[in-house]
Order: sequence, then C-alpha cells, then structure tokens
Amino acid sequence: MDGSRTDIQNHKLARAEHSKSPQLEEKNNMAHISYSQLSLYNECPKHWQLNYINKVSVFRPSIHLVFGSAMHTTLQTYLDTMYNSTIKNADSLDLPNILYESLGEEFLKSKAEHDKNPCTKSELKEFYQDGLNIIDFFKKHRNKYFSKNWELLGCEIPLDVELKNGIRFIGYMDVVLRHIPTNRIKIIDIKTSSWGWNKYQKADKNKTSQLLLYKQFFSEQENYKLDNIDIEYFIVKRKLYPNADFPQKKIQTFAPAHGKVSMNRVTNSLHNFLNNGFDENSEFKVNQIATPSKSSCKWCEFNQTEYCDKGVR
Repeated sequence: MDGSRTDIQNHKLARAEHSKSPQLEEKNNMAHISYSQLSLYNECPKHWQLNYINKVSVFRPSIHLVFGSAMHTTLQTYLDTMYNSTIKNADSLDLPNILYESLGEEFLKSKAEHDKNPCTKSELKEFYQDGLNIIDFFKKHRNKYFSKNWELLGCEIPLDVELKNGIRFIGYMDVVLRHIPTNRIKIIDIKTSSWGWNKYQKADKNKTSQLLLYKQFFSEQENYKLDNIDIEYFIVKRKLYPNADFPQKKIQTFAPAHGKVSMNRVTNSLHNFLNNGFDENSEFKVNQIATPSKSSCKWCEFNQTEYCDKGVR
C-alpha cells in the first residue's frame, strides 16, 4: 500500500515539474492556445468566442473527467515503473489502490474547483469497477501493447512552441516512446471511452487531429525528423457489448492517417485559426460567426439561448 502511494506521488510530482518550470511559467504569461481551443474553433467559431473571449461558459464537471484523469495516472504509473525499473516491479504495483486513491483525489479536486460534487457515489462505484476490469485486461495483455524494446522518454511531456506574434501552443503528450532498434518515436494519447471508437469517431478529423499536431510540434521542438514519428490513440473501454457476435477487447488502438496530406490539412487548419481568431497584436478577434450544424450544436450549451439563436436543434 505504501509503495503504491509513493508511486502515485512520484508520478504526479514529475507532471507538476513540467507544468511549474520557470521557463513554462514565463512563457505561459504570453498568449497561448491548446488543441482544445483549435478543436472548438473548428466546430464553431462563435462557440470558441463565448468560451475563451466572453468567458460565459459554465463548466460542467462529470464522472467522465474524474475517471479519465484517474485512469491516466494509473496507466502512466505502471508504464513509468515498467520502463524505468522492471516489468516485475510494475506488475507488483497495487493498481486497484492507485486507481481508487486517484479517483478520490480527482473527485475532491473537482469539488473544490467547482463547489459541487462532480458525480454521485453510485457513479464512482460503477466507474471504479469498470476501471478494475480495464486494469485486469491491461495486465493480462500488456505485452501486446508495450514491450521492453522501447524506451520511455516520458509521460506528460510538455509541448511549448511559438507560433506567431508571441502566440504559443501549449500541450502535454501522455506517453512518448522510442523504439530502440529503429530509433522511431511513438506519441501515444490515452483516451477513456464508454464503448470504444466506432467508424464515425475514427473518421472525425476534429477528434483525431490532436496527435497530428503533437507530431508536428514534437518534431520542431526536439529537432526530430517528421517521418520517423508515429502516433497512436490508446483507447480503454469501460463497457463491452453484451451477447456480441464478434470478439471484444477492453483496449482499442487507433493510428489516424498522418502522412504529408493529413499533416498539411492540420497545419492549414491551425493557420486558419490563428489568422481568423487573432489580430496582428495577438489579441482575440471578436464578433466570430456561428457555423451551426447538427453535430456541433448537439452538445453546445449555448444552443437556442440568449447567446446564440443560430443553433440546430
């Protein structure tokens, strides 16, 4: 129990050191964007304006965010130990306890930030059990996804790249590995999902382009050849379809197309955002225009409110 607790503290300390370094603190005082901003702008510029310029959005904490953060910590702690120590030591970690304590910490952090519980006790219990099932599958099949012929360069590695006129891109890569025999890099983003990604989610460029941008910026930041960088979404599923006629796994991996054409599409999208979202002084451009669609309006909190009457119901 004490060993697991120490592993959690060490892992979170490493993440905190990235985010609190003097260089990052100084640069973060400049205008900066994240992939979340770009993604939201691509969905609807007006939605982005209301969130980031007018700041009228009401954040809704949820069990999904609590669970996602806790599962990240759990899996990253295992990978830290596996690559920086031994597989035996990683397998001996009390991952159920790490998940349990991480869920509690994320719950309390969310409650303190938003002054309300992010979920119910029954939701916590259900998601914890889902997490145990994921852990069980992960440990049994870990060698299919992670092996010792890779080197762990780090978890939560920061990206901090200047774009134009002082605007910086800030992001954090969940897991970065180097394949020892070939020297190739793999950037992995961990996603928690209820049922996994279907063909429509895999085809959603706004959902999958995050890692393409991370690939571009890692190449620039580390002076690493773009063609030697691979990307992968590591999707852990809480649920499996009952009575399915096909084999199912708790883990799904997906590598979106990331060749020259796809990379150009993402960089063009970023340049469009910078040119239309900011002026020459890196200040926000106000009066953004709504681009309503069934998909972008479905979950928008401003749809058919005083802030936006353009939305699709």
